[in-house]
Amino acid sequence: MLRIAQVLNHNAALVNIDDHREAIVKGKGVAFNKRKGDPVAADRIEKILYLNTATAQENLDLLLKDIPIDIVTTTYEIIDMARNKYHVRVLDYIYITLSDHIFGAYKRVQSGTYQKSMVPDLSQHYPDEYSVSWDALNIIRRNLRVSFPDTEVRSLALHFINASGDETSDKETEFGKTTTEMVNNIVLQVLNQHGIYRSTANSNYYDRFMIHLQYLVERIKRLETDQAQLAPEVEADYQRMYPQSYAIGLEIFQQIKQELFAGISDNERLYFIIHIQRLLGEEPQKNFKE
Repeated sequence: MLRIAQVLNHNAALVNIDDHREAIVKGKGVAFNKRKGDPVAADRIEKILYLNTATAQENLDLLLKDIPIDIVTTTYEIIDMARNKYHVRVLDYIYITLSDHIFGAYKRVQSGTYQKSMVPDLSQHYPDEYSVSWDALNIIRRNLRVSFPDTEVRSLALHFINASGDETSDKETEFGKTTTEMVNNIVLQVLNQHGIYRSTANSNYYDRFMIHLQYLVERIKRLETDQAQLAPEVEADYQRMYPQSYAIGLEIFQQIKQELFAGISDNERLYFIIHIQRLLGEEPQKNFKE
């Protein structure tokens, strides 16, 4: 019998599966008037989202501090769908980046400031990630009752493209920590040279960029496999749209390539540019047409 570890709201709760695993259960009234340790009525459970790794469980605690529970559980449902329906392999940091993105987009829709995604259409190069993202968009619309346009699929897909991969062993992760510190030093030095610092206004984007860097070493290791490369025209579009972000992202990429990883993927250059554009809030050039 499942017992409640933490009530999330009337319709969702964290439950213990066994000594090492937890799960989120969702269903109308599944946690209504419940407390920690109470059993969960099986007939009220509509969906179970398993947290199969320690990182997934830790991320849940982190997210619940500043992101609404409905958005967090929607994100976990999307990632569960991606892994089980499409067998997409993603690193666990996507729980944080995707939750943050959905929350930000949701707030912009609610405030009337939402603008359609400027991410180029990469569906021909990443059909699986786009299939996942179409399903994700439908889940978001259903759960959050928000009217995201179809172009939002491009932004959602980019998160799955960015986070593709498998989690590493503890030994590999320990190696990655040391190397990540060197990467962080390079990035922070370049950011500081351009007057880019963490602030209240950019803290979410800044922190997400740092999370991206934590997994950079693992992505570099996967260069030994047949990793799909982003189409050259995608980066060319970003260079025309966001010239300042492009220049800073390129500087970061070149320094990491020269000082640490000569074989770093060109994909990372685009990811740096995207993160810098968010930090700067650089608007697309007026002479650029999609």
